[in-house]
Formats: sequence, structure tokens, C-alpha cells
Amino acid sequence: MSSTDPDPVPVPVPGPDADADALLGPADIRELAARLGVRPTKQRGQNFVIDANTVRRIVRTAGVRSEDVVVEVGPGLGSLTLALLEAADRVTAIEIDDVLAAALPATVGARLPHRADHFALVHSDALRVTELPGPAPTALVANLPYNVAVPVLLHMLGRFPTIERTLVMVQSEVADRLAAPPGSKVYGVPSVKAAWYAHVKRAGAIGRNVFWPAPNVDSGLVSLIRRDEPLRTTATREQVFAVVDAAFAQRRKTLRAALAGWAGSAGAAEEALRAAGVSPQARGEALTVEDFAAIAEHGPAA
Repeated sequence: MSSTDPDPVPVPVPGPDADADALLGPADIRELAARLGVRPTKQRGQNFVIDANTVRRIVRTAGVRSEDVVVEVGPGLGSLTLALLEAADRVTAIEIDDVLAAALPATVGARLPHRADHFALVHSDALRVTELPGPAPTALVANLPYNVAVPVLLHMLGRFPTIERTLVMVQSEVADRLAAPPGSKVYGVPSVKAAWYAHVKRAGAIGRNVFWPAPNVDSGLVSLIRRDEPLRTTATREQVFAVVDAAFAQRRKTLRAALAGWAGSAGAAEEALRAAGVSPQARGEALTVEDFAAIAEHGPAA
């Protein structure tokens, strides 16, 4: 993990006017971006939230409490960060962009000076983060970059088991896949892997006009409440996820055929499926995460 103290950017950050809201509005966002010479890039899936009511709604929907330690991925210019800092005990933001990472502490200090010591910045790729400064996180709240949303979400849930509640804003199509139940046309790898960790549901829709630049797709909120107890299985997460990946790599095939490579042969796959109580003629989209775990228990590496 890289330094949590990026070099400061020598750009003055305007604080809120007297008695004004500390949150960033459209004019604040554009002024701050202009001062920093920042333009959102498609390469990093950057779309900055410019509506204060939207970030308040996200914090409210996430159920952020005053004792929470929140981790945020991809804070950008700080729209959601400031709203989280007003509600939580501590906020740790993970930002990969050099300019944005260096500027965010100054924005927090200018807009919420009395909360600045409750904020930490990790300048790193979220997919490479293995530890966080300060107390263990209890919640993950983020507007996730569209191009890495699922990998980042699964990495954070897997790496930080103290995260009890998650609310992420993602592309609407991704939100549908994450929250899809078995049998749904969009049920797949993200659905099953998210269900390994948590109870997942759609938590609302977000319009395009609250972003700068406005994306070409709608966004959705996804709520994930971590399971009270881990899934009961003798298989490891890696073993279960290997079955999931194999099943959906050829989702139109029956599991007997789709899992042949994983099991070593179609016959071995059928044996594992029957031992798990799953029909060899079924397809991956019909199975629950518990079914996949049962298959993994009878697999070649079990």
C-alpha cells in the first residue's frame, strides 16, 4: 500500500460561505476541478456527483451511524466524502488518481475543518489495498468507478471482514446483476459471489443528471448486509468461486458439461453434482450459492 500522505497540492481550496452547507454543489465541483486542472476520464470510469441531495440520500440509505468507520473507494473531488464525514465517526478514502488524492485532504480541511482529524486518505489502487489505517472499517459506501465496480466490491468484502454494511452506486445493469436472484436472466458470477458474503438487494435508482459528466447509462444503489455467520460449508471460498466461474463460463451448457473441465471429466462432474444433490442437467443460473458450495465440497480439490 502506498503512502497515506500524498504531497499536498499548492492550490487554494475555497471553504463554504458563512452559514453555508459544507457539501459541494455543481459550481463548487467545477471550480475545484478547474483549479486542479482536472477533467474526469473514461479510462478510470470517473463521473463526479455534483448534487448534494444525492450524497445525503446515499448516506441516509446506507444507514451510516455516528460510531461507524466508513471506507470509501474512488472519492474523486470529495462530494460523498464530506457527507460521510458529517455522519460517521471516521472516513478512510482510497483514491488512485495522483491529483485527486493529493487535493482531497485540503478540501476536507477547508470545508469541514472540525472533522479533518477524523479523515484518512490512502493513495492507492483499491484492488491492491490489503490494510487500512486506524480502526477497522464497519461500512463501505462508495460511488464505484463503472469499469472496476465488481472486482473492487468483492476485493473489499473479502479483505475486510469487519465491513458489516455496504452501499455502492454502480451502473444500473451491474446493480441488477449483483442483486439478481437464482433463475433470473442476469443472475451470474457477480450475483453468486456477492451472495457468498452478504444479503444483497437493489436500494434505489440514480439519474444521470446528478453526475459530471453525465454518463450514458443510469446508475443504481446496491445494499449488501454481511451474513451474520459465514456460509456453512467445508469448502473454501476459492473452491466455491472456482465452481461458480466454471459454471458460468459456459452458462448455456448443462452443469455436467460446464463443470467437466473443473472436475476432470464430465463423468466426475456428474458424480460431484449428484453427491451435492444437484441435477447434472441443471444450469448454473438455477443454483443458489449454497448449491455451489455443496458442489465444491465434492469436487476434485475438496
